[in-house]
Amino acid sequence: MERAEMINEFYTGYNEDFRLFKSRHGQLEYRTTMHFIHRCLPQTGTILEIGAGTGRYSIALAREGHRVTAVELAARNLELLRRNSEGLGNLTALQGDAVDLRSLADNSFDLTLILGPMYHLYDRADQLAALREAVRVTKPGGYLLTAFLSVHAILYDNYLRGNLSDGLAENFTGDYAVRHFQEQLFTGFNVEEFEALFQELHVRQLSVAAADGILELAESRSDFQMSDEEFEAYASYHLFHCEKRELLGSSSHLLHLCRKEQPVSAE
Repeated sequence: MERAEMINEFYTGYNEDFRLFKSRHGQLEYRTTMHFIHRCLPQTGTILEIGAGTGRYSIALAREGHRVTAVELAARNLELLRRNSEGLGNLTALQGDAVDLRSLADNSFDLTLILGPMYHLYDRADQLAALREAVRVTKPGGYLLTAFLSVHAILYDNYLRGNLSDGLAENFTGDYAVRHFQEQLFTGFNVEEFEALFQELHVRQLSVAAADGILELAESRSDFQMSDEEFEAYASYHLFHCEKRELLGSSSHLLHLCRKEQPVSAE
């Protein structure tokens, strides 16, 4: 099965529209991501979201007054995005693949968000193609915020309840190099591996941050409870500490923030 077909099949049967609000770790991921978006946005700007899903971020940012272009591969997600954004004249929704954005002009956006595609790109050539396209369409001096999954958190969250051997075999080689292959559906990275993808892309790394910490693992426990008051306290703690290097690997979702370098003068 081709990658696009596999992704379309998965999201046809998955309720992506409520993912960021139905759980505490989804709520924290959304809050953290918006925190970093607002850190680098001008008062009003042009934003591209690649892999926009059903539009949770794109719609929120359009409602803040930004001009947003949302690109989504999965047909079902795009249908919901267009439905959810009806009446927003400053949001344009397009179907497209992160590895080929030829319909979008160079140097067009103040901020480019890549908040889903890297979960489903298994081949290094495709990973680099998506990042190159994102850099190409971003204005010099503009920002790129890219989400990726921690391979270690994938192991913790999904394989510590009786199938550890399967998790190790699916995510690591015998000497613990990270594995990427399409049948995973969701692929994870270690932080150094992901940072290395940007080395030749004429960007300056600004931060790597944990988006949701250990909450996904915590919420898998039957005795997990967190009141609204406790969540606010934890979110405050998390946003203060989320860029600390020692906390990154245990977070299910991670964020890489960088800035496109200005062109070098010929003089």
